[in-house]
Amino acid sequence: MFGFGRKNNPLLGIDISSTAIKVIELSYKPNKANSTASQYRLEHFAIEPLPFNAVAEKKIVDPEIVGQCVRKAVIQSGTKTKRVAIAVTGTTVITKVISLSANLTDAEMESQIQIEADQYIPHPLEEVNLDFDVIGPTPNNPALVDVLLAASRRENVDDRVAVLEIAGLLATVVDIEAYAMENACSLLIEQGDRAIVAVVDIGAANTMLYVINQGQIIYTREQNFGGQNLKDDLQRRLGISREDATQKILDGDLTEPLEKEALDAFKESLSQQIGRALQFFYSGTTFNHVDRVILAGGSASLPRIDVFMEERLKLPTSIANPFAQMPLAPQINAKELLFEAPCLVVAVGLALRSFDPPRG
Repeated sequence: MFGFGRKNNPLLGIDISSTAIKVIELSYKPNKANSTASQYRLEHFAIEPLPFNAVAEKKIVDPEIVGQCVRKAVIQSGTKTKRVAIAVTGTTVITKVISLSANLTDAEMESQIQIEADQYIPHPLEEVNLDFDVIGPTPNNPALVDVLLAASRRENVDDRVAVLEIAGLLATVVDIEAYAMENACSLLIEQGDRAIVAVVDIGAANTMLYVINQGQIIYTREQNFGGQNLKDDLQRRLGISREDATQKILDGDLTEPLEKEALDAFKESLSQQIGRALQFFYSGTTFNHVDRVILAGGSASLPRIDVFMEERLKLPTSIANPFAQMPLAPQINAKELLFEAPCLVVAVGLALRSFDPPRG
């Protein structure tokens, strides 16, 4: 299945990035008397590094190696859950909002979409995974409903499903990375907050800007810049291996002169990339500001990067922590989790699919 159908508890959220496997399992304790007192709890998490180029340019190059790394991460997490929500990246997915009659059943709607899909999908339908989700009534026309159509070439989905099968897991939900991020933002942005929030996900090779307004992504932009730039600069300046450069970043102690120069140069370049992406947002939409910035991704754990970005961008800036208000299972290492929290946002968004309401 690609996308949106009914989910049953529990699901593992597994984020397969270019550098690591991230695993999250959440539980949920409802409070019928007071919904605001209902809360998620982190039950299990793990991060397993991937060998260099096992995933490249968002494609799985070596499914066997990636599958074994997924297996290690799941074992390390301690979970017994085998059902998984994973994501494909936005660049491999086609989405389109269309309007259909509100009187159609799910089966009728699916048939209608199959008939009309050719005009929206630039690939033969037998080569894609296709799914849909009813968003709600079409504005100003109660006879119609808006439907989100999502499609991805089968190879993009099949590669991820194969990796999970190697790890002994079942792909129950295949989501879209941007929607997993949007889902996780419900834990980063308080319900009812009307601020326009820029969430910046700093990956290894790319940085994604997501602009959130009233709980929904209204703009995305990908910048070809990421944490790998810092690793490459450290290698060049210090004459060290990729592995040693990675370890220095993980240790967070880049205080020697050449190390500090590399870190400062990276922060400066990143601030320029974010500023440029925001300018594209302003020029391409009717919006002329954002209210604050949230930094996610592995590089968001760099020392004082939020302070630096706040000074450069002239915007309140914080580090993403979807676990800030969440109780933790006893075995969770809270200090380790705090450091890793920014890079777990997408995995959390996937794990939250366990608690999605069924489609009506």
